Amino acid sequence: MSQPNELFRDSISTITKEGARNWIFAKKPFGKFYNARTVVSWLYLLVFFTLPCIKIHDEPLFLFNLLERKFILFGVIFWPQDFFVFALGMLTFMVFIVLFTVVFGRLFCGWVCPQTIFMEMVFRKIEYLIDGEAEKQKRLKAMPWNTEKILKRSGKFLAFFAVSFLIANYFLAYIIGMDNVLLYVKEGIIAHLGTFIPLIIFTSVFFFVYWWFREQACLIVCPYGRLQGVMLDPNSIVVAYDHVRGEPRGKIDRHSAENKGDCIDCFDCVRVCPTGIDIRNGTQLECVNCTACIDACDAIMTKVHRPTALIRYASENNIRKGEKLQITFRSAAYSVVLLVLIGVLVTLLATRKDIQTTVMRAQGMLYQEQPNNQLSNLYNIKLINKTRKNIPIQLKLETDGLHGEIKQVGNAVEVQPESVGDGVFFVYVDKADLKTRKTKIEIGVYSGVRKIDQVTTSFMSN
Repeated sequence: MSQPNELFRDSISTITKEGARNWIFAKKPFGKFYNARTVVSWLYLLVFFTLPCIKIHDEPLFLFNLLERKFILFGVIFWPQDFFVFALGMLTFMVFIVLFTVVFGRLFCGWVCPQTIFMEMVFRKIEYLIDGEAEKQKRLKAMPWNTEKILKRSGKFLAFFAVSFLIANYFLAYIIGMDNVLLYVKEGIIAHLGTFIPLIIFTSVFFFVYWWFREQACLIVCPYGRLQGVMLDPNSIVVAYDHVRGEPRGKIDRHSAENKGDCIDCFDCVRVCPTGIDIRNGTQLECVNCTACIDACDAIMTKVHRPTALIRYASENNIRKGEKLQITFRSAAYSVVLLVLIGVLVTLLATRKDIQTTVMRAQGMLYQEQPNNQLSNLYNIKLINKTRKNIPIQLKLETDGLHGEIKQVGNAVEVQPESVGDGVFFVYVDKADLKTRKTKIEIGVYSGVRKIDQVTTSFMSN
């Protein structure tokens, strides 16, 4: 959907020709898409600020405790031993993002990206409330440091920092749990200085991003915007200007016989853009698909009594050729890969065991001769309990064709909730059943009458 003049691609809208920051004063958007995004954002924020407070079995519904290497998703506990599940989950998510972008462009960025939601639906609203609309913000920036400017800058600084501090605390709650956050608040800063200092650092990072860095996070830091160039194709749905209908653009002149397009060159789509681009130039790196330009253009088209949707969600082929959305080979291939990954992930989650058992023969120990014409081997057992309950363990020899028994050393093994247990045991086997020097044996791990795991190891003989 690009135009013949491609010079706009040689520069970034947020940087001047001299290399200085070109500050964007976005006009406050309004319209049906903005209202829909507002509803989505409030639901998003409701979930974000509510999840840390929801508990199942006295534990958070979601927890990402990197320090203790403990993760809880929908009440299910995952440990480092389940890392392969996380790795596959991340791979599945990345394939989903690729597929989603191939079909729908950067819809994620404009509607549910945390950076966009916090910037446009929280901090930008505070800015409009304190500094006023875009024109007032420009005048305030150019204004000398008088009482009005000092009060507004101070008020905005305090408001931005307070919200950043609140966000940082909630992110901390996702790591250590809301109960611990409230406990730290109750016990005071001095008692938890090691946690408070990183909290202030993260608060300062959030404050810096939303006070000054802003849209640069999407343009410079986020790799997703740069990847879209290789993921989009002519059938991808993006926020697009219908240049077939809109060109040649120009002001309304009822006395001129010149045939003009529907675009009246009002620049409202540029004024409302949070990254300062002109969507009429075509798909660009800076566009986050926030739909502000769609609402602005629709409002102007309504005023001048022309059809709306001059800027709309559409594909390049839809605008150039009038084609509807098509399923391409690439999107179909990504879909197949995604379905396979989801199937594997669901299978792993469904077959995931509550107890993970490791059995190893004692180092440096050979077999021992025992009465009743038997041999014995000494083993160490380690069990990881991924549940929230005590699990008493019994072991049984379950190899076909072998007659013998297992005798545990010391007290019976009982693994505490969310912890590791270990023990030592002997395996006794009749000599007559041992045909080779090294025999594979199966050991069943039971809790009561329920078999919870099975491990394979080797039995050494003469």
